[in-house]
Amino acid sequence: MATDVSAPPVRAITEIDLSPSSRRLGELAIKGVLGLAALVSVVTTVGIVVSLLFPAIEFFSEVSPWKSFTGTEWAPLFEPGTFGVLPLILATFVVTFWALLVAVPAGLGSAIFLSEYAGPRVRAVLKPVLEILAAIPTVVYGYFALTAVTPLLRSLGLEVEIFNVLAGGLVLGVMLIPTIASLSEDAMAAVPQALRDGAYALGADRLQVSTRVVVPAAISGIIASFVLGISRAVGETMIVLIAVGQLPQITFDPREPMETMTAFIGATGNGDLPTGSIEYKTIFAVGLTLFALTLVMNVISIRLVRRFREVYD
Repeated sequence: MATDVSAPPVRAITEIDLSPSSRRLGELAIKGVLGLAALVSVVTTVGIVVSLLFPAIEFFSEVSPWKSFTGTEWAPLFEPGTFGVLPLILATFVVTFWALLVAVPAGLGSAIFLSEYAGPRVRAVLKPVLEILAAIPTVVYGYFALTAVTPLLRSLGLEVEIFNVLAGGLVLGVMLIPTIASLSEDAMAAVPQALRDGAYALGADRLQVSTRVVVPAAISGIIASFVLGISRAVGETMIVLIAVGQLPQITFDPREPMETMTAFIGATGNGDLPTGSIEYKTIFAVGLTLFALTLVMNVISIRLVRRFREVYD
């Protein structure tokens, strides 16, 4: 005879609240410190823009922006002054061009060697030595270009002036090598090892893996290193002030002296100009122009990095 066994009573499942009842003070303190650090950078950037903007607006209210950016003569301290900033902009990009001719192949080549060819012991020695170049003061680079590189170029048969674009650009490129090499090597190190192993399994040699697999996979980080190097070259002061010269002229001959935007700011902003004069305001106008150029390059770099970014699981 079957007995009726009653089922055990079903208990209602209560919802468990996993959220903390109260935030810990340590987390709030860390969040506050990090937020303050971010706020400091934003406030500093806004302060720089404001300090440049208002004197620059006063300058362009007296000088036509069209005449300033298209003019080919820059002599703001003469009487009457001419305010064509085009020679300064051209000199900045000409010096940057010669610097990149050195920094891009040397920096990328160093990154490929450190990432794909060097063993752990060699990398442990070479990478700190490479980083030492970034610790050398730029004023030392400037005097090295003036007293060593320029005489070397003359001994090779190049008729360069005492102050010239070529010597300053080459030494500036040497200064940029650690920046490009370090960031590019970090980007290559982030490429998954499975991509390398797959290429080796298909019969590729080390050179093919490095140039056809690793470099394309890390292209976003490599582009970012190039743009950062360009930004540093555009904003460099002491090397171009000492080695390139202070002659604002339009020329593409690297043997001639020129004057970059940063060299003008460094040489002119020494307190000798009367505050509020049109000559004094040229410092802020050139500084705002330099800031705008750097901002445009950074925006372009962000778009390029996002376009070519490779995401791996």
